[in-house]
Amino acid sequence: NNIYTKYCRLTVKSPCTQADGYVRIPFCKQINTIYMCIAFYVPGDLYLQNVSKSRLKIAKLGNPFITDGTTILTHSVSKVVFQLLKAAGDVKKRIMVFIAESGKDKSGWALHQKLQQLGVPSKVILDCAVGFIMEKIDLVVVGAEGVVESGGIINKVGTYQLAVLAKAMNKPFYAVAESFKFVRVYPLNQEDLPNDEKYKDSTSGPDDHPAIDYTPPQYITLLFTDLGVLTPSAVSDELIKLYY
Repeated sequence: NNIYTKYCRLTVKSPCTQADGYVRIPFCKQINTIYMCIAFYVPGDLYLQNVSKSRLKIAKLGNPFITDGTTILTHSVSKVVFQLLKAAGDVKKRIMVFIAESGKDKSGWALHQKLQQLGVPSKVILDCAVGFIMEKIDLVVVGAEGVVESGGIINKVGTYQLAVLAKAMNKPFYAVAESFKFVRVYPLNQEDLPNDEKYKDSTSGPDDHPAIDYTPPQYITLLFTDLGVLTPSAVSDELIKLYY
């Protein structure tokens, strides 16, 4: 229950569904020998290995898009975003990172502390200041709780406004996400997000502060994933490969 209240439920559901499909093929046969037991175990083990390597692969694919002297805006805290910024710092690229603090839990401060420990210059800004700072930004990069069938993303609330502002000011908007966050969901707007996804606990309702929002694909420049660098329109093809 703790993981369901701390994170968006999509983050938990999607990898569980994918892993289930990954190991079902050998399980379809009757497991009556040790060899068949091994056949059942190995695919699941390989799936977990692939998941553990995905962030490093994403950082490697996204690194060429961050050049020396780049000023970056991000939002909240994301392990994949952190890995990407760490990779840039590891090769001594001079970057500056502005982080929207992401109320109401102010999770942007967690990313700021991690970057400070690495010696990567960063500054936390108020969520209401992203429009003010956007003219100084070279690119926006955010994580994702889920990548949906349209090529849009579901992420911590406040992501959508960053994407709209970036589009209005001709700034690239990149999303980074592991393929296990690809979900078979097709929202058309914010209202299409189920209440049990938007609100963190069962007592929350439409009058409470939403935890996530939906960013449509037209605001996303590219997605950096362990499957490659994708345009939003390519996501549906990758979902078919993952689930069918």
